[in-house]
Amino acid sequence: MTTDRPFAGTYPAIVTPFHEDGSIDFEGVREEVRRLEAAGVDGIVACGSTGESSTLSHDEHVEVIDAVVDEADTPVIGGTGSNATREALSLSKRAADVGVDGLLLVSSYYNLPEPEGIEHFYRTIADEVDVPQIIYNVPGRTGRNIPVETTVALAGHENIAGYKAASGDIAQISEVVERTRDEAFTVLSGDDPLTLPAMSVGGRGVISVAANVVPERVCAMVDAADAGDYERVRDIHHDLGPLFRGLFVETNPIPVKEALEIRGIREATLRPPLTKLAPENRSDLERTVAEAAD
Repeated sequence: MTTDRPFAGTYPAIVTPFHEDGSIDFEGVREEVRRLEAAGVDGIVACGSTGESSTLSHDEHVEVIDAVVDEADTPVIGGTGSNATREALSLSKRAADVGVDGLLLVSSYYNLPEPEGIEHFYRTIADEVDVPQIIYNVPGRTGRNIPVETTVALAGHENIAGYKAASGDIAQISEVVERTRDEAFTVLSGDDPLTLPAMSVGGRGVISVAANVVPERVCAMVDAADAGDYERVRDIHHDLGPLFRGLFVETNPIPVKEALEIRGIREATLRPPLTKLAPENRSDLERTVAEAAD
């Protein structure tokens, strides 16, 4: 069994800070990278769902990834998926040109492709872009679950390095781990509440929303799981459970941006159509964040 597992550990999917006029706050982007790296994260994911990637133009997409690459001392994964294969390919090539260490590719959304189309999407990009790539399975966003058979078939490609599991199906995650153990292929949780169970069956970390808010605690949980200290993992997991749930009380990244504002890190400025957190949810989140940060 190979031990070459790229991108293991804690990778926060960082928010994209905006000014009040909706323009990107690039210094804020750099501040987020510095803050999270100082907390001990293993790498940074830029322009994922948490980074409001779907509200960014293609040029903005590349500019944010470029700023993160320029600032970061840890590996940077750039989100370059799209609903159209040629758009995802173009974004992936441009991200590779600015020196990104890996690509996070959400499967084609809205189009509802069949498994053959999903596999073609990933193979097209992997064949043409020589950068390690992570399959991102998030059926709640795309409307399509990536079948295990498709993932296993893709895992043998030299440029496909991993899988972000955000289906909520631990049996599926376990089967992907089981059937890719002989590949240089890393399975990462894409849901904070499933980090513990995913790592217990062989996952190697998390692409995390909660790590934006309490990076040290998420890193401690992942490091303990990697060391096999599951008593400590369970303690942290249960302590952070209310935060994990609170960060999805409304559409991500609305709550996580509000949580950063609650912590005094930066204002919760979002791009439309996303809106401010409802007042009753804000009150609950304030209590949850205070408890998680203790």
